[in-house]
Amino acid sequence: MAGCGDRKQGLAMRLRRVEGQVRGLQRMVEDDKYCIDTLTQVSAVTSALRSFALSLLEDHVAQCVTAPAPKGGPETTARVKEATDAIARLVRS
Repeated sequence: MAGCGDRKQGLAMRLRRVEGQVRGLQRMVEDDKYCIDTLTQVSAVTSALRSFALSLLEDHVAQCVTAPAPKGGPETTARVKEATDAIARLVRS
């Protein structure tokens, strides 16, 4: 099973919101806004992306890792390793 499942629309909406925040950051730089205000917005965008990533990871674990392995598909241990690697990448960022 691949994709975002039933929450696809909500995830897409969250990404559009993040996209708007990034555009706002671009305008702040172009308009020479105060650096601390811009950094505060960077923090908000970073938090929003991390929240999105965790939600996507939650969906992946719920739908892909725990789903029965299709014939000829990856085994459960491989799925768990893949999810663990994704978590490690998120923690490092």
